[in-house]
Amino acid sequence: MTAQPSKLTVPFDFDAPGKHCDYVRLPHSVHRSAYGWLPLPIVCINHGEGPTVLLMSGTHGDEYEGQVTLTRLARELQPQDIAGRVIIFPMANYPAAKAGLRTSPIDDVNLNRVFPGDPDGSPTLMIAHFIETVLMKLADFGLDLHSGGSSLHYLPTTVSATYEDETRNRRVREMMQVFGAPHSFFFPRGHAGGGNSNHAAERSGLLSFTTEMGGSGTVTPHCLKICSDGVMRVLHHIGVLKTSRVPLSDTPSRMLHAPTFDYFTYASELGLFEPTVELGDEVKAG
Repeated sequence: MTAQPSKLTVPFDFDAPGKHCDYVRLPHSVHRSAYGWLPLPIVCINHGEGPTVLLMSGTHGDEYEGQVTLTRLARELQPQDIAGRVIIFPMANYPAAKAGLRTSPIDDVNLNRVFPGDPDGSPTLMIAHFIETVLMKLADFGLDLHSGGSSLHYLPTTVSATYEDETRNRRVREMMQVFGAPHSFFFPRGHAGGGNSNHAAERSGLLSFTTEMGGSGTVTPHCLKICSDGVMRVLHHIGVLKTSRVPLSDTPSRMLHAPTFDYFTYASELGLFEPTVELGDEVKAG
């Protein structure tokens, strides 16, 4: 990872108390705007002593549950509600989110495959570099909200990489259980070639995990409730959210682990997909 500073700028001081709502400026010089910049929405709420948590969504623009959840939280959460600092980055890949696409229409790059990014790269690479070298360096904890987007559909699940540090695995697992999604899943180590936000968080020294909430290019009240309630429980658990009135989880999260990529099955031919079981059904070999 390059030691060069990010070229993205933030028009407020992250250490300043209070609530700040503005845009990260991503320089983007094109034919129609020689001195143009892309606006990436950001909110920072800072009040009193306590940890810093980074909440992200919109890494993939067609994944809406996290964007709805964090946009609502950014509007409702006030300084007096917290002890510490909450940084909300609800449309991390703004060009993709604006277009409703998984990847940016500007450079066709998947933000969650290119961490740690490049300060001199294309817009998506510059965003990845800013997240890892600026936002993550400020945080003690992180949560990156994903869903299935237009090409996938998930049961509501929290997701983490599998780390070599067993203490880190245990602490992340505890946070996932607090979130309270019906399922929690651990990818094999090396998923995404080290280029996703979980690996960036590991390099940056913050405890973080991601979610996968529904998908199929739509949003459901069921998934939104799981996502919103889970975020509030995690904020309370790590000591940022002051209130003790947090929603309880209905059931314990079922922990699942795929130790190798042999646990994944792919269609080898083109064709029409006909499901014979529902998501979540248990199947046996034979």
